[in-house]
Amino acid sequence: MAASNAGPEAAATAAGHRFNFDVIVVGAGIMGSCTAHAAASRGARVLLLERFDLLHHLGSSHGESRTIRDAYPKAQYPPMVRLARRLWAEAEAESGYSVLTPAPQLSLGPRSNASLLAAVRSASAEEADLTRRWGGAFQVPDGWVTAVSERGGGVLNATKAVAMFQALAVRKGVVVRDKTEVLGVRKALEEGGVVVTTSTGAEFRGAKCVVTVGAWASKMVRSIAGLELPIQPLHTMVLYWRIKPGHERELAAESGFPTFSSYGDPHVYSTPSLELPGLIKINYDGGPPCDPDARDWADGGGGVADRVARWIEEFLPDHVDTAGGPVTRLSCMYSMTPDKDFVIDFLGGEFGKDVVVGAGFSGHGFKMAPTVGRILAEMAMYGKESTATEAGVELGHFRINRFEGNPLGNAGN
Repeated sequence: MAASNAGPEAAATAAGHRFNFDVIVVGAGIMGSCTAHAAASRGARVLLLERFDLLHHLGSSHGESRTIRDAYPKAQYPPMVRLARRLWAEAEAESGYSVLTPAPQLSLGPRSNASLLAAVRSASAEEADLTRRWGGAFQVPDGWVTAVSERGGGVLNATKAVAMFQALAVRKGVVVRDKTEVLGVRKALEEGGVVVTTSTGAEFRGAKCVVTVGAWASKMVRSIAGLELPIQPLHTMVLYWRIKPGHERELAAESGFPTFSSYGDPHVYSTPSLELPGLIKINYDGGPPCDPDARDWADGGGGVADRVARWIEEFLPDHVDTAGGPVTRLSCMYSMTPDKDFVIDFLGGEFGKDVVVGAGFSGHGFKMAPTVGRILAEMAMYGKESTATEAGVELGHFRINRFEGNPLGNAGN
């Protein structure tokens, strides 16, 4: 998708505007693109800035698939997922794109796993006999829970979803600039608002700024405000495995094969065979710490593929081939907080409510991006969280100050 050709000054044609833009969004991954779209939908003049090319593969918003699931151990997330499903559908209808493929959701693991049981309850999933489902693909240890939510899963085409929200944003007047690295954000003391400085030498004045830069969040927040956000980027590998001959259709999305999460050790998740015919994505949830500006692109995290292969050999031995390892490996990043909860908050300090931060989505935020985008846009525009209230989401879980004197955040409570 091409960036808008409108000059930044075009957004400030009305007499009396003190700012070039009402909202400047820094970072055009899925969170920033949804935020820009939500703000423009509410009448804001919006600038969306991206350090790299649009739809680049250097962060956390690229690739062919992300899981959407209702099954969550923590109570704050199911309302966000439910709202996101409606917003995904609305964006698909508005754009004419199709980015979400529905699927059942299978949650499995030891009955002693409290997180699993909470996730099953949150999705109202029902225990199922897997010997009669999906060609008997799963072989599960005795005593394990296997619970299915028939409409609780799904697969999102990640890159296409980002492109969809960017296209909708441009249609609503958002000015997009890629290959424009933000070097600083400062408070405009006399006229109010903020000034965003960029690598091109341009400066943009905005009433508000939203920072959604993924794995670069800690670096940017530190440079802007001297604040240390405990967000650690992880380098993850997306693994695709060959389906054994004769079983391709059984594991395909069109046949109703589920997205699934295995709560054992290791924590493994998967999407049905969809984007690469004859292959299925089965991954380990995690990876080694990394610097987003200096990654070892080949590092899968010390035998991650071997751990996933052993899981496959135990649980899907007749349907997925592990000989020779995964057929395809793709690099991605998680931005992990210590408690795996998001950061959605005003930056505070000298910036007060003029800068909003959305970060630390910890490998599970993509599915909720339309919800998060609406929340961030409304925080920037109105100084409050109308969507969060409407959706029944308590944003106290996502405050920056939860880490003050408590490095584990919500996990330490």
